Amino acid sequence: MSTRIAADLRFSVETADGRTVDGRVHGDGHRLRLEMADPAAFAGFADAPAVAGIAEALAMRGLVLDVVEGPGQPRLLSLGAVHAPWWQRRITGSRRIRLAGWRALRAPGRARLRELAGRVQGKEAAGGLLPPATPFPLAPTFARRVRVRPTGTNDPARGGQPRLVLVRDGYRPGERQPIYWLGEESCRIGSGPDCDIRLPGLRELHAEVVHDDNDEFAVVAHAPATYVHGAPAIRAVLRTGARLQVGDWTLAFARAEYADHGRPFAGRIGGELGHQRPQPTGTRAQWSR
Repeated sequence: MSTRIAADLRFSVETADGRTVDGRVHGDGHRLRLEMADPAAFAGFADAPAVAGIAEALAMRGLVLDVVEGPGQPRLLSLGAVHAPWWQRRITGSRRIRLAGWRALRAPGRARLRELAGRVQGKEAAGGLLPPATPFPLAPTFARRVRVRPTGTNDPARGGQPRLVLVRDGYRPGERQPIYWLGEESCRIGSGPDCDIRLPGLRELHAEVVHDDNDEFAVVAHAPATYVHGAPAIRAVLRTGARLQVGDWTLAFARAEYADHGRPFAGRIGGELGHQRPQPTGTRAQWSR
């Protein structure tokens, strides 16, 4: 889906620490420009999931948002319909956030130092001054967890008994958990009469689980209060054990191991410096040789 937009909006936002950040969003067509006096105000760890969610939402609509530090300044980064190189994905955790260069890494560093300074000041006021912790490094470390996008082959037959299981706080002896089986057709979740999974208290169409051409099951949110593992989700791929929360209800996704990985027979972790080429599509007989 491609969207064109014309905007010229000035805003003023008060952050959690009481500071005021001014900015301007303007542009015409598929590309917008965000000018902020202090981009580091929203570059902390707590804002990372929200920034990644905004980038995914912009990409779904074919829009690009360029972030700059002020009028006439060079671009720091771009969000939305962009493709980040592999080394930037290890830093940002998203392929929809493209850094303009190493200069863009100064904003997260300043935000991290500001958070640490606030913590030290709070401890000093309480009577115990402690030295600050190590600031966020300018380059990724080997201990940092990185999202790896699976590639290659799932089950060639697109099977694996995919299902959603309703999670409750407690069950009586002998009571079974409600199971909703997934197939080729999309599964609609909500309170409407045409939904496949009807749960009271939700919108008529709250969310939808789709089975795409890559044999992946992904949840697409149609209403707020849609979370995957506690993080707000607009579109997210589901893996076995993923917890999908819609309103006050929680559903757990499950699928057989041989069909729930991007590489045949669950693949492997590590090796080849962490980079593994996508494997060609084949049958189960070919993989078993």
